[in-house]
Amino acid sequence: MKPTESAALLQRGRASRRRRTKGSELLEFTLVIMPLMAMITVLADTGWAVFAESTLQRAVRIGVRTGVTLTASQMASGACLTDTVKSVVQSNAFGLLHGSSGLAKVKVNYFLPPAPASTAAATDVSAQSNGDAPGNIMKVSVQNFSLAPLMPRIFSTRLAVDNSPLIITVNSADIIEPDRNPPCVGTAP
Repeated sequence: MKPTESAALLQRGRASRRRRTKGSELLEFTLVIMPLMAMITVLADTGWAVFAESTLQRAVRIGVRTGVTLTASQMASGACLTDTVKSVVQSNAFGLLHGSSGLAKVKVNYFLPPAPASTAAATDVSAQSNGDAPGNIMKVSVQNFSLAPLMPRIFSTRLAVDNSPLIITVNSADIIEPDRNPPCVGTAP
């Protein structure tokens, strides 16, 4: 066999093999892309939930830290502590708590700690005008924040699509620092 004949046979064999495998590339791509997209969707949705919860946790920590160290002389005239702390939490939530509905999810409670040797629970003094007295505990929380999933969750073809939101509740607390002139409490929680 001459070299040109063997090259021609080799060329025909490659062309025949390409024709036989043409549909398998599309099938392999389909079998790989579906699980890959499912994994990317789960990863993105989980990342979104972790981001939202950690953002809200950071916002309440900043709110409680601001609340326990804020003095009446540092506040705007006519502002009360509870409203100031709520606005600090809302401004640090990266838009997750926008509007009045988001602000309504922020709660500020004040507690009188029990005596040092006591096993009693802390007493809620949020409704009292001296609830923000030095030594009391300030608890800032975001309650029942509803986080919608980025993509609907599909577990099976027999089950309905799950669009139920993730309910997030975060809180933080600290002891109010001493102050000669504590600000007004405002309406708590």
